[in-house]
Amino acid sequence: MARPLLKIQRYFRRKPVRFFSLILLYLTAGSLVFLHSGFVGGNFSGSGSGAGGGGRRRDPLVATDPGAGKAASTARQEVAGAMSRVFREPRRHGRRYGPAWMKRARQDGQKVGGRGGDAGWNRALKGRNGKDADDGRAKYVGCYVDDIQKRALRGVSFFDYKKMTVFRCQDNCAERGYLYAGLEFGAECYCGHKVQGANVTESECNMECKGERSSACGGANRLSIYRLELSHESARRYGSAIFKGCFLKPDNVSLALPVTAVIQNMSVDKCVDMCTEKEQSLAVLAGDRCHCGFPTSHFSLHEPEEENMCLHRCHVEELESCGNDQYFVVYQTQVQDNRCMDRRFLPSRSKLLQALASFPGAGNTWARHLIELATGFYSGSYYFDGSLYNKGFKGERDHWRSGRTICIKTHESGKKEIEAFDSGILMIRNPYKALMAEFNRKYGGHIGFASQAHWKGKEWPEFVKNYAPWWASHTLDWLRYGRHVHVVHFEDLKRDLFSQLKAMVLFLGLVVSEDRLLCVEGQKDGNFKRSGLRKLEYDPYTPEMCADINKLIRTVDVALRAKNMSGVPMEYMPR
Repeated sequence: MARPLLKIQRYFRRKPVRFFSLILLYLTAGSLVFLHSGFVGGNFSGSGSGAGGGGRRRDPLVATDPGAGKAASTARQEVAGAMSRVFREPRRHGRRYGPAWMKRARQDGQKVGGRGGDAGWNRALKGRNGKDADDGRAKYVGCYVDDIQKRALRGVSFFDYKKMTVFRCQDNCAERGYLYAGLEFGAECYCGHKVQGANVTESECNMECKGERSSACGGANRLSIYRLELSHESARRYGSAIFKGCFLKPDNVSLALPVTAVIQNMSVDKCVDMCTEKEQSLAVLAGDRCHCGFPTSHFSLHEPEEENMCLHRCHVEELESCGNDQYFVVYQTQVQDNRCMDRRFLPSRSKLLQALASFPGAGNTWARHLIELATGFYSGSYYFDGSLYNKGFKGERDHWRSGRTICIKTHESGKKEIEAFDSGILMIRNPYKALMAEFNRKYGGHIGFASQAHWKGKEWPEFVKNYAPWWASHTLDWLRYGRHVHVVHFEDLKRDLFSQLKAMVLFLGLVVSEDRLLCVEGQKDGNFKRSGLRKLEYDPYTPEMCADINKLIRTVDVALRAKNMSGVPMEYMPR
């Protein structure tokens, strides 16, 4: 140890200039760091003050002697230039793709933020006090009570128990035209057109966002609510209301559609606007009358009429039909029907294990979404998929034998695995579509898509070779080893959701609530269903693939008929 120290001592005795140079550099670096901490705090504005200056630190270069002001200003500029060269911060780009309402605001020259395009937005992310007004795209309103039986915000809702942020919630709500966005329990986002809950103290909204630790995202049954400052009224996009069709006047209008008003110069926008404000999911036009309500057994929307029966032009909009005294024009508003949104675990553990079995890509996740909404109980899984748990499938984390869930997702097809269940719903889908859906999931995620490189590469042929036989063997095994099996075809469920889902709920041993099933119809897609297979520029199936798959289809068709069931739907049959 002594020798190295001796060498260093001799080195600096011979080179004293280098020694003092190192000391000088060290002191200079420390000074620059100290100055930099002051400049980052915003003290180059020339308005820095002491305790009375809004809590800012005093600029060490601001001269107290008026005569020294010019010299201090020059020194400040020189040091600032040196600092910008030494401590150059990485350039921060704004959000490249913003929501449509934000783009419109920028095009119209509206002030979006204070310093740069995202400054106002970033301030909103910090969970500011409701008394502080934001100049940007959102204004923090406050912390509010949220009752699961009667939501404070009654529009659509989103869940992400891993990556939820204030921005994501506000963005989702704004894109759908809502005026308010609220965050709860660190991971839940709710939208609405008005707040219907009591205001409470900020300390009750004390949970951090799952995807943004520095921001508050409500609490247990508490919402951190923001008002979205849309650029203009049309951003509420009532034109996006879904046209449901022409329907015969119900026998008891006041019972079927409890909210009614006469509107002068009736138009679709005016009726949709009124029903949205009233937090009703249906806007029904009948001449100069606007009715609002929810789908019920008194007005189920299951028997549409020919559209020409509703031909009665609106006074203001010649291209719009406003219906008449006997035939009503119906639109679905952006208001979410909350009659089927509550979900929980079974109140007592079930001794029966009921499977929701399918080949991968046959719509199992979508079916789980429908069953949970229709029954009010969580579904479980033979596996654990963290992404599905984060999206709201809370039964995903339970062990599949826990007995707390209404049914258990499984793709298993062996004798031992099937006989572990007491009964099961068997989902079957056209193999041509199921294989493509599973390929998309494998290479693009639950609601994503595989790339063209995957379709055209070696992955696709290898996938079909391995997975197509599994499609058939999965169904054959369940028909052979399943104790009590209820077969549901994916295509039939899409065509006739109400009756098919009703039969599924009855099979699971539960009482059917028709109002709840009608609620499910209005939000059947949810956030877990792929929007549709992306159109390819070519048919990915070769003639050899089709020949093999067609044989498998015929085998499954024969097996179904042998069990006195209907065979495969016509669209399965060979191309």
